[in-house]
Amino acid sequence: MQIFLSNHIFAYEIESLCRMFFPAEDICVLEETSPSDTQLEEFYLSVTIEELAEEAAISLQVSHLAEEYKASCAVPKNSPNFEHECVISAAVELYRIFESITGFAPKWGVLTGVRPVKLMRTMAEQLGEGDAGRIFQEKYLVSKAKTELALKTLAPEQQIIAASNNKSYSLYIAIPFCPSRCSYCSFVSQSITNSNAKKLVEPYLENLFKELAHTAKIAQELGLKLETVYIGGGTPTVLSAEQLKRLLAVVNACFETSTLREFTVEAGRPDTITLDKLEAIKAGGVGRISVNPQSFNNAVLQVIGRKHSAEEAITALELAKSVGFTNINTDLIAGLPQDTLESFRHSIDTAISLNPESITVHTLAIKRASGLVYSNQAEYNAEGIMVADMLDYSGEKLTAAGYLPYYLYRQSKTLGNLENVGWSKQGFEGFYNVYIMDETHTILACGAGATSKLKQAQGTRIERIFNYKYPYEYNSRFDEILNRKGKVIEFYENLC
Repeated sequence: MQIFLSNHIFAYEIESLCRMFFPAEDICVLEETSPSDTQLEEFYLSVTIEELAEEAAISLQVSHLAEEYKASCAVPKNSPNFEHECVISAAVELYRIFESITGFAPKWGVLTGVRPVKLMRTMAEQLGEGDAGRIFQEKYLVSKAKTELALKTLAPEQQIIAASNNKSYSLYIAIPFCPSRCSYCSFVSQSITNSNAKKLVEPYLENLFKELAHTAKIAQELGLKLETVYIGGGTPTVLSAEQLKRLLAVVNACFETSTLREFTVEAGRPDTITLDKLEAIKAGGVGRISVNPQSFNNAVLQVIGRKHSAEEAITALELAKSVGFTNINTDLIAGLPQDTLESFRHSIDTAISLNPESITVHTLAIKRASGLVYSNQAEYNAEGIMVADMLDYSGEKLTAAGYLPYYLYRQSKTLGNLENVGWSKQGFEGFYNVYIMDETHTILACGAGATSKLKQAQGTRIERIFNYKYPYEYNSRFDEILNRKGKVIEFYENLC
């Protein structure tokens, strides 16, 4: 698919909207006003803007399978936030064209961003929740149900955000190893069934401990206050009980934890969870864990490359309770290969019956780095419609069971352009999840593939520090990892 743009202000939003409707298409953006006949492919979009005396006239033309579609709109030049209004007006017209071509109407309308609740919060603060909700539906074409979901998420999310202060920060620790790679996974992780990868684990941990100590020293010098710790992956419980003890001992010894509100380990894969590991995690001061079966359908688990059964996932959750964990999350994914609406309903019902304190429902995202591909657009759209029904069911059942949505975010290339939602019982919301997605405060990140995100308190400035992606790079170029952490000090010094 070719996109011809006459003005660069359209580029990101228009391309994102095209990917929303046609994720399987290779998209090429060309900033040209009048493509020549030799340039044209079977599927192309042309967007032009002409600035007249009092308004901007926007014209769109789509050619798809020899059919032509045209639309136009005008934006007064005295409109508040003129450029934004031009982009949204063009996006709305294009949405309607694509809806007529595909018969598919994404429920988040023309919103392409990761954080729709953050936009809702900003608008609600300025206009009130009623007007903000109306604008979501009328201007951005968001469905009534998704608008209501965003509004429901506002209050619990805001309470968590308010708990952060100008010196708050969170710590993320990456364990980029897994027992095997899931077919849908696009994260940087290596399977320890590979002997070469397994040899990297111990040297990786030794370097990780050094990076943690270095990071803790920087945080202490800057007077930062630790709010949450999240150990993720990969699969952290791929480590042995002894390795987990050492990791948690380093965290507790190096960091000032008197202000810590939440300490989470993403235990993840049920086939890596054992009694001695859970006891080590509990003894290390961790209060919240996540056990992630993704599905309670054994056939689906086999297709996606999981090495555990639904029964083993249930056993892992019960084992975590027996050890004394009272804040357990479990993850499910809507739209996994060969899953059906009936099967997903069973997974939701099973998760609720196990009574974890929170349940996170993700929508499958089709990433190029994963092993999943949808080459057929009709099949992709049909899956999106089914996934929408899955999420509707999960929302109804979780609400009835006493769970409330406390954070929400979206990813690119999700089936149906849908969302991921954290549901929890009151008082068991995951603080770190909100802080990372809202960009509330600084996240200092350690380990391979980790990205520190430095946030200006009471401001919008954000800077990122990237660690090397892969464990072998992390180990071989570790001195550079420590050198990059100096940028944390520079960031805070420059704010003064």
